[in-house]
Amino acid sequence: MKISTKGRYAIRLMIDLAEHKSGEYIPLMDVAKRQGISEKYLESIVAMLSKSGYLRSLRGKGGGYCLTKEPKAYTIGSILRTVEGSFAPVPCLECEPNTCEKIASCKTIQMWMDFQKMADEYFDGITIQDLIDNAPDIDNYVI
Repeated sequence: MKISTKGRYAIRLMIDLAEHKSGEYIPLMDVAKRQGISEKYLESIVAMLSKSGYLRSLRGKGGGYCLTKEPKAYTIGSILRTVEGSFAPVPCLECEPNTCEKIASCKTIQMWMDFQKMADEYFDGITIQDLIDNAPDIDNYVI
């Protein structure tokens, strides 16, 4: 599983909107400048997040974007699935029910199912608020 730029930027966008929440709509241009991301690229991301009900938009003067809920209501898993799709590590797990003709004899299916469950549980256990509250002290951050 590899998270694309779209997934990473979607999370950064949601954090930015949460951190700059003032009751006003936030222009996408402002987010793009703060995050160092192309406004055009962010437009494709906000379209997906708006369609899924994560963001509210307003056009025109004073327009922009805002979260529809509190930051603690958005899990990283739900955001990533919205912009990336499933966390399925193999194609046969992407659809329910699994229609793979080899599933009855597959020696690896349980491993892949366990991996997907682990990824789902991990990312569904982290919210936008968690990331805001638990940002590392970059001066003391060691990898």
